Amino acid sequence: MDSTVQRVAIAHLDSAEARYAQTIQAGKHAIVADEPHGSGGGDAGPAPYALLLASLAACTSITLRMYADKKGWDLGPVHIDVTFARVDGEERIERTITLAPSLDAEQRAKLAEIADKTPVTKTLRRGTTIATTIA
Repeated sequence: MDSTVQRVAIAHLDSAEARYAQTIQAGKHAIVADEPHGSGGGDAGPAPYALLLASLAACTSITLRMYADKKGWDLGPVHIDVTFARVDGEERIERTITLAPSLDAEQRAKLAEIADKTPVTKTLRRGTTIATTIA
C-alpha cells in the first residue's frame, strides 16, 4: 500500500549563542522563543508552551471566522484565553472563547461545537506521533 505524505507545516531552527533564546523559521516568518528570566532565559520571546497555546488560540479563532463567514454570520471580535495547567498530575488546556453578544444561543452552540473540531484542537486531543532522527 502506498502512503502519501502531505506536509501541513514546516519549521526550521538553528540555535545561536544565546542561552535559551531560539529563532524559528516558519515559512517566511521568524519567531523567537525563549524561557522566562525565572527559568534562566532572557525572556526574548514566548516559552514553548505559550507558543503551543498561541497556535491553539489562532487556529480556533481562524476556524470560527471561516465558519461564520461561510454562514454569513457577523462574528464580531473573538477573544480567546488559553491556559496550560497541571492538575493532580494531569495536564490540561483550558480555553475560554468570548464572542459578540449579538450572536444567538443557537449560533453560540454551533460555534462551540466547531471550536472542538478545529485542526489544532483535534491534533492535541488525539496526540501525534513524533519520529526523531539524529543526523
